[in-house]
Amino acid sequence: MSFIHKLIQKFKPKKKLVDQVQQAVQEKSFFQANQKSYYQGLNKSANSFANTINKLAANYVTVNEQFQESLFEELVLLDIGYHAATKICDAIVQELKLQRVSDPQLIQEIIVDKLIVYYIQDKLFETDLTVEANKTNVYLFVGVNGVGKTTSLAKLADQLTKQNKRVLMVAGDTFRAGAVAQLAEWAQRIGCDIVLPNPKEETPAVIFRGVQQGIQNEYDFVLCDTSGRLQNKTNLMNELKKIYQIVQKVSSAKPQETLLVLDGTTGQSGLAQAKVFNEFTELTGIILTKMDSSSKGGIILAIKDLFNLPVKLIGFGETTADLAAFDLEQYVLGLTKNLSLNHEPNQT
Repeated sequence: MSFIHKLIQKFKPKKKLVDQVQQAVQEKSFFQANQKSYYQGLNKSANSFANTINKLAANYVTVNEQFQESLFEELVLLDIGYHAATKICDAIVQELKLQRVSDPQLIQEIIVDKLIVYYIQDKLFETDLTVEANKTNVYLFVGVNGVGKTTSLAKLADQLTKQNKRVLMVAGDTFRAGAVAQLAEWAQRIGCDIVLPNPKEETPAVIFRGVQQGIQNEYDFVLCDTSGRLQNKTNLMNELKKIYQIVQKVSSAKPQETLLVLDGTTGQSGLAQAKVFNEFTELTGIILTKMDSSSKGGIILAIKDLFNLPVKLIGFGETTADLAAFDLEQYVLGLTKNLSLNHEPNQT
């Protein structure tokens, strides 16, 4: 029995499906945005998704080959990816045939159900950030230029500081003009300690000093910014591999998190970045930024499908509160908020 179906039985059919999901996400760990923020942040994706599914529901009342082709095409356009779209589409069509569905509202509900089931695939993915007690936790932030690494790091530092954690930021982006000054400004605004590079000091040396200082002074978290690097530049990627090894040497352990920051608006090109970065470092998760500007929220499913990597944080705004722990149920709730899933007629 699927997740959505269990919720339906638990909370009775009279409740809207969105209400059932919302009740299921009241108690979550670490930090998170409220549901209103998810709604606002995923608005473009939600509108795109709803328009797509509502159009399919309106045009088809029986399962046929044209419906299957149209559904597959729309899922691909939502950046779910070819492989995931194929699997999800097959599961949806099989369920529609099994239930002999002709009601457009049921078509919508089955689509949402299969999206959730596909992401979980019999195992709930761990999306919380790794936090080891009584130890300095080192997080590496990696990615190409312009994706929001420095801003995401600062937002996380702010949220951790507000939880009374001792946080040390390391300004390791020595290439981008203004990156160090940007992080220094964030540190002053947040009230957070920071390690700055010396003149002509390269990123690996800055990271070494920062991690060493963080461990010696027993900080709870050391958040390391790194220079943006193109995935097709082997020398820069090798430097990233060196940085990863430095953290291992200084801390006698792998970084608790190595987070690849991706621009949520880049779509499939972000998947190519993930592939290469994962080859040079052991990525533990993804931060998806600019989700408030993206109309293709399906990339989260594609990342999970291709790399078995969880999206751990999503950014959907300018304030520090607009970086949130990724939550599957809230994500689906935000993505599908414009669908009618309560067995009532569509409002057009």
